[in-house]
Amino acid sequence: MCLVGGGIGKGLREKFITMILSGKHRGPDSFGVWTNEGFLKSMDFSDLDGIPDGDIGLFQCRLGMTGSKSYTQPFFNDLVLVHNGEIYNHSQLRTFLEGKGVEFESDVDSEVILRLLENMLGEGLSIEGAAARAMRMLEGDYAVGISDGERIHLFRDPIGIRPLYYSPNGFFASEKKVLWAVGEEAIPVSPGELVTISENGIERKKLFDVLELRGKTLSHDHALKALKSSLEYSVRIRCGKKTGVLFSGGLDSSIVALLASKYSDVILYTAGMEGSQDLEWARKASELLGLELREYVFTEDEVEEELPRIAFTIEEPNPMNLAIGIPLYFATRLAGKDGVKVLLSGQGADELFGGYAKYLERPELMEEDIINLSERNLARDDKIAMLNGVEGRYPFLSMPVVWTALNIPLELKISGGVRKAILRKLALKLGLPAEIASREKKAAQYGSGAQKALERIAKRRGTSLRGLAEALFSEAFEG
Repeated sequence: MCLVGGGIGKGLREKFITMILSGKHRGPDSFGVWTNEGFLKSMDFSDLDGIPDGDIGLFQCRLGMTGSKSYTQPFFNDLVLVHNGEIYNHSQLRTFLEGKGVEFESDVDSEVILRLLENMLGEGLSIEGAAARAMRMLEGDYAVGISDGERIHLFRDPIGIRPLYYSPNGFFASEKKVLWAVGEEAIPVSPGELVTISENGIERKKLFDVLELRGKTLSHDHALKALKSSLEYSVRIRCGKKTGVLFSGGLDSSIVALLASKYSDVILYTAGMEGSQDLEWARKASELLGLELREYVFTEDEVEEELPRIAFTIEEPNPMNLAIGIPLYFATRLAGKDGVKVLLSGQGADELFGGYAKYLERPELMEEDIINLSERNLARDDKIAMLNGVEGRYPFLSMPVVWTALNIPLELKISGGVRKAILRKLALKLGLPAEIASREKKAAQYGSGAQKALERIAKRRGTSLRGLAEALFSEAFEG
């Protein structure tokens, strides 16, 4: 995980220094910069003054997860690459490329993306064709910037798990605030989209629409079997030696925790106000699963104290995301202090399997919500986790699971008024206790008690939730 950024224009050195300082919380281990005038890599941020100037460049600040911790991007050869995220099938792709005579200089997963693209370009594909094919081969969470020395190309995974923004003036970064720091507008790179930055301006092209994964409808038995195998695989490849699970005691996080415990030493993390439903259920479910639970019981005073930091992190005056961000902030902070860098989450299960009450009357909203998941939910979760030095991983949003979900008929997802019906059947098949498998969970902001705390804080300040969110945003970014 890391911060990536770059741009085209004059006086890049000073802008890059400002951008790196604004976003280095995403990658405090080291930084690397390439421009057309040279390169610099260092583990000491006091070396930033040595960044080479130029009129096109890319940079990274690294939080080491996969591969040698001493290796810092950018990678450069015929192309220059920076990448934020994880490629979970990098070992298989490395073997495939080595069989074609491709050589590697590191064991870092990001290098696989570069060598894969270079190999495709060598076979005659355009950068557009190479990126489109790569999206169908890479299993992972990725936001990528590549340059041929004249242009910069940006693309993200088809779900948009890792954030990436660009400006009309030709700059890009992992977070909005990094672009705002140098006076630039921040526009999201859409999931599965290729954005090309050049002296001629910005070009955008959709390369992969996740709804393309729809195909032949699965039968009940086939659907259950495919869901089990794809979810087991997805959890397994996302586990580390020590794995945390963002835990509420609900169906989704309990399935993830149960599966992860087969492949890793698992610690469950939860946060809520004393007496809140999520906290009580997390305690009960952790006992039923026989897994260690680490909890943070936050108070209203603590919420008020941390609100400016949370508002700064989510980068928008959105009261709902502010409320959802509160328990996520305290849980990931606790995990970070424990030295747990990988935190699995059940994010995405509601959208894929019909978990929200609104789907009972308007099931067509499921696909719309999947398309909008990136900026609506995932960007918030990524930024909060990264503030605390933790990488969120989302097994339900792997391509095999998404493919399976999109091909399961609606009547298997919502049956007799029961939402996520097939997921509940799978939970029982996996051995999850029935009382967890059948639990109807409240949204995080309500189940944790964060919403009520926020409402009381707003009332004391004589404003609405919207007014509170707007005031916090203004204080964070407008002075």
